[in-house]
Amino acid sequence: MTNKTTRILIAACLSALSATAMAQGTVDDYNRAYQLRQLYNIKHVTDNDIKVHWEKDGNKFWYTTNSASGLKCYDVNPEQKTRNEVNPSDRKAEPKRPHWQRPDDGQEHFWSETNDERKGQPVISPDSTLKVMKYGDDIIVKEVKSGREVFRTHDASEGKYYSAYIQFSPDSKYIATTMIDAAPKHYIYYVEAAPKDQFQPKLHKQEYQKPGDALPQRTPVIFDARTGRKVTADHSLIQNQYDLGWIRWTPDSKEITFEYNQRGHKVYALMAMSAETGAIRTIAKEEFPKYVNWTRQYRYHFTDGSKVIWSSERDNRNHLYLYDTKTGKVINQITRGEYYVRGVQHVDEATQTVYFSACGKNKKEDPYFIHYYRIGFDGKGLVELTPEPAHHKIEFSPDHKYIIDRYSTVSQAPVTTLRSAETGQLVMTLATANADKLIANGWKAPEVFTAKGRDGKTDMWGLVFRPSNYDPTKKYPVIDYIYSGPGDQYVPKSFNSYNWYGTSLAELGFIVVMVDGMTTSFRTKAFEEVCYKNLYDAGLPDHIAWIRALAKRDKSIDLDNIGIYGCSAGGQEAMSAIIQWPDFYKAAYAASGCHDNRMDKIWWNEQWMGAPIDSSYIKCSNVENAKRLNRPLMICWGELDDNVDPASSMKVVAALQAANKDFEMVIVPGAHHTMGELYGEHKRYDFFVKNLMHKNPPLWQDVNSDVKW
Repeated sequence: MTNKTTRILIAACLSALSATAMAQGTVDDYNRAYQLRQLYNIKHVTDNDIKVHWEKDGNKFWYTTNSASGLKCYDVNPEQKTRNEVNPSDRKAEPKRPHWQRPDDGQEHFWSETNDERKGQPVISPDSTLKVMKYGDDIIVKEVKSGREVFRTHDASEGKYYSAYIQFSPDSKYIATTMIDAAPKHYIYYVEAAPKDQFQPKLHKQEYQKPGDALPQRTPVIFDARTGRKVTADHSLIQNQYDLGWIRWTPDSKEITFEYNQRGHKVYALMAMSAETGAIRTIAKEEFPKYVNWTRQYRYHFTDGSKVIWSSERDNRNHLYLYDTKTGKVINQITRGEYYVRGVQHVDEATQTVYFSACGKNKKEDPYFIHYYRIGFDGKGLVELTPEPAHHKIEFSPDHKYIIDRYSTVSQAPVTTLRSAETGQLVMTLATANADKLIANGWKAPEVFTAKGRDGKTDMWGLVFRPSNYDPTKKYPVIDYIYSGPGDQYVPKSFNSYNWYGTSLAELGFIVVMVDGMTTSFRTKAFEEVCYKNLYDAGLPDHIAWIRALAKRDKSIDLDNIGIYGCSAGGQEAMSAIIQWPDFYKAAYAASGCHDNRMDKIWWNEQWMGAPIDSSYIKCSNVENAKRLNRPLMICWGELDDNVDPASSMKVVAALQAANKDFEMVIVPGAHHTMGELYGEHKRYDFFVKNLMHKNPPLWQDVNSDVKW
């Protein structure tokens, strides 16, 4: 597209803004909504795409940036604080290498497939004298030079076999692995009606464990590498496993350590097993009445094996603790206070320092903004490395002396800086993004809005998207985009020129909102635990309180026409909203929803809904509650959804039909886990125009929806 063509296009769009300022849901609104994908493309923001390449010695780096005059490249010497422009063609990036390699069978596995650990490569002892390998379901040990068999096991079977994850102790005296009691696998099936490579349909089969399914059980075993003497862990101490893994030897070869995740996730422990006796002891343990959020559990073993850094939410926020591995006692709490540790980036044993990210420490800003810090192992000497009030993301230099800090907000384009990793002191600014062209195209940042939630005390943080021709004297229907599943927070915090959930939908003549209510993460454990056996809550009481507060301040909010939509957990929540709160939410679009938690993936649902399955699963089910529907609903899913079993949506359809309920249904052939693809997006636009604006949407042939990036 030429510059002249672009100017004409922009002028036409701006003219349309003026001409249609009082319209909503018209052909012009639709065309403008689709055109925003080009007008608000992030490519219009310069000095935003920064790529840093450190030299092998870690002392210098070069980077490229998409400047207003084209690609530019700079050499940087942090020690001398110099930066020099060079020709981009003179610099070549090293290929990225993987940081780790799975000790598995070498095959690629789909996320829902379990690795049976039946196959693996032979393992050589540290002293290079022995090798151990699988022999059918058993294991066999041989001398490396002579090939002489040292010993083999004979007690395995098809249903009870030795894992191929085998480790020699550092002193080569012992071999550790697990005996696995196998469990039957659960499969889901779906038909691809119109495959691209053949005319006839295809049947697909996929391994997919669901809540309540039997799971493999692992028992650690240790062999004397020369005699074959075997010690076995007392399984009664680690029974009813969801998982048992992360096995590793202690440096002194006296024990192995492993993590035990009890099914139901109320107990999560770091344990040790004696190589000599097989006795098990607990080093660190988390135990809560509702659940341990094991998905963010962190541990770091010291090189000498004397200590471990362990994360815990025991004081209602995620913090780091220093443990003595021999006694299993807490030496001291490393981080503490009214903030939430989001991750550990580096542990420096030489300087006794932990580098970590956290949110919520700076009380005058958005509590979800991530900042980076360093602190001593003793919990003293906390230093903030990223002081600007914004959402930060850093990258360490190879020697961990410097950080590349990229920060932004939803309204502030990114700034990329070089800082000292010791003090956080600014060394130099590498790039400041410029969004002037984006703004000239009509872009406006979404509004950040805070209001109290259901308890009248806790601030809920969200975003408000308005059409570019917003008129505060008019009334606008509101659409609540929801994804309120626990395990994360979902309202964007960093700069983005185009929001797929809010930008174009708002342009039709809606106000689109999103907010993180209770049941989401990174505020407090109690804030998140509202979800426990209660996923249907979805933070909806907080959403409603927040939207009502917005309406008190913004008279253009039409509280009589509130819609909601979402995908996956958000699809479940959107349908649940019009069932639970029909006086507030008047229409819902539910895409790829896990509408009944018994139908969905095991790890997500047993984490938040618990195990075994109980009446709470029924209480939260859109299938069971479908008979209560009395508001407009459009349900959508991909024919080949490999994330949420498509049968979950079909079971809702069956329940709605059985209850003689009116609804709309969109199935997208060939699509996987989806909001609906471009076809479903257009259907969603029409659905809300019809049910919230109460207008007939324009004919599809009159809308130019084929606008590419």
